[in-house]
Amino acid sequence: MYAIVGLGNPGKEYENTRHNAGYDALDYISKKYNIDINRIKFKGIVGEGFIEGKKVMLLKPTTYMNLSGESVRELMDFYKLSPEEIIIIYDDISLEVGRLRIRTKGSAGGHNGIKSIISHCGDVFPRIKIGVGQPDKNLVNHVLGKFSKEDRDLMEKSLEAASDAAVSIIKEGIQGAMNKFNSFKAE
Repeated sequence: MYAIVGLGNPGKEYENTRHNAGYDALDYISKKYNIDINRIKFKGIVGEGFIEGKKVMLLKPTTYMNLSGESVRELMDFYKLSPEEIIIIYDDISLEVGRLRIRTKGSAGGHNGIKSIISHCGDVFPRIKIGVGQPDKNLVNHVLGKFSKEDRDLMEKSLEAASDAAVSIIKEGIQGAMNKFNSFKAE
């Protein structure tokens, strides 16, 4: 069994913001694989279904970004999942819009959601980073801001690729997914 976790903040005011790229990717997966994310559990909203014949849980933590690790830890403990069975999808300001990066472990890189997950679960878990670009000035305004029309078009392609990357991790393993998607650039 796998869990795919999309990071973001709950509430209308955060919809379609850069910081909600993980939520948006999970919505894409949900639609593509017909998995309703509609149950409140594990300090989040979850759905369960099958992808490529494997049982999968989809989780959107509703703890707000900075406490995402609490939600992920509850899900892991309940299903007795190892960190390698948790795929985290989130925004990354160090990548330009339209880029993806898959990693097996590492630091939080200044991302408070990942910092929380690392403090609750350790630093070894598959992660799919979705590029949202560097801020011009204010980091908070940047990540909580919305994309331009041009960048939103690139993001839609990135969300599809992030969905495919998550499925690739489930199907072929992390190394195969890294080989396939770490050179991805939406155009």
